[in-house]
Amino acid sequence: MSTNKIIGVVLLAVGVVLLYFGYQASQSVSERVVEGLTGRFSDQTMYYFIGGAAAAVAGLFLAVFKK
Repeated sequence: MSTNKIIGVVLLAVGVVLLYFGYQASQSVSERVVEGLTGRFSDQTMYYFIGGAAAAVAGLFLAVFKK
């Protein structure tokens, strides 16, 4: 397995974990109150979602498409 594929798999795993943490954070009682009052998630939850999605996409690209 090449170095790019290993890095891609690691990034993909990190991205999935960050997305999981973001989902868990979005389901907390305090987050639901903040979302109910402001109509959006807190900054920390959004960082989890954005960072997780970016890492997962980059990891998928490196693991599947990069040679």
